[in-house]
Amino acid sequence: MKEYDYVIIGGGCAGLSLAYELDTHNKLDDKTLAIIEPRDNYKRDKTWSFWKVDQHNFDDCIKNRWNEFSIKTNSESKTIRCDQFPYESIDSGLFYDKINTRLKKNKNIKFFKNIKDLDIRNSFIFNSLPSLKGKSDSNFWQHFHGVEIETKETCFNERAVNLMDFNCEQRGSVHFFYILPFSKNKAMVETTWLSKKDDSLKDYDYQIKIYLNNLGIKDYKINYREEGAIPLFYPINKKENNKINIGTAGGMTRLSTGYTFLNIQEHSKYIRKNIENIKKTKVYNIGQKYRFLDEIFLRVLKKYPEKMPNIFSKIFNSSYSTAIKFLSNKSNIFEDMSIILKMPKWIFIKSIFN
Repeated sequence: MKEYDYVIIGGGCAGLSLAYELDTHNKLDDKTLAIIEPRDNYKRDKTWSFWKVDQHNFDDCIKNRWNEFSIKTNSESKTIRCDQFPYESIDSGLFYDKINTRLKKNKNIKFFKNIKDLDIRNSFIFNSLPSLKGKSDSNFWQHFHGVEIETKETCFNERAVNLMDFNCEQRGSVHFFYILPFSKNKAMVETTWLSKKDDSLKDYDYQIKIYLNNLGIKDYKINYREEGAIPLFYPINKKENNKINIGTAGGMTRLSTGYTFLNIQEHSKYIRKNIENIKKTKVYNIGQKYRFLDEIFLRVLKKYPEKMPNIFSKIFNSSYSTAIKFLSNKSNIFEDMSIILKMPKWIFIKSIFN
């Protein structure tokens, strides 16, 4: 069996982003890389969205970007302009094509379906598969199902993302709808839950049908579907001499939001800059303060789900740039405090000591 200098386990967003970062900066000219990925073909299967608070390598993979977003609860509706930090959506199909076209040109990079086909005893491993054993049933997940629909009539405000619409059935959990309008008659409509694993919440098609009906949208065709579940807890992430976890496995998912894409890009850049001394490089994280604040936030979510629509809305009672930087792990201590002071103080104080 051939040995490789580096092995990436999982050729999804994190694995491919890292491979692309290493390749485009000539870090693989004299090193070999194996990518372990079981899928036969890459095709569009995800939509990654975020506020552009930092530069990334994939401007040419953007499906759309918006300078406005809205949040709706039973008691209020607010629309916020975000000119400084536009909201962007990456088409995973374009992302996969861009990266794989590039990687195939490098003779030092090979794809394998099974790690058993390699001798990895002397390889440095980057692992993107989270270890969730013993943790998944008792913790919360952000699970979702989205459909890209096309209508004959004009139905959507193409200028604004509907970031969170809580005007829907809650069933004792936290539930909202999310709309990415690509044009006046085409949009991604997604039902999203923050809850424990519960099959009774997964009648996704019914939820979407009822929601669209309430919006007066009855005549439409579905062009595309996607479904997923993001763990709102940290996977097992042990420090090992010859391995670094990346992506969700490496703690790159912000637990309070589920946002991961830009964190993956920053982690990939960090690894690339330190690749020559990777065994001695410090573990990268998105910030201990965010980990602490998110854990408090999730305690509140679990105990007071009925209050979460109002809490999410209150985050944006600060300036929009402050709120976006806070949710994108780019805020300073003063911006953190301006967000914290908007929260229901007694509920959060009790959650700190629980």
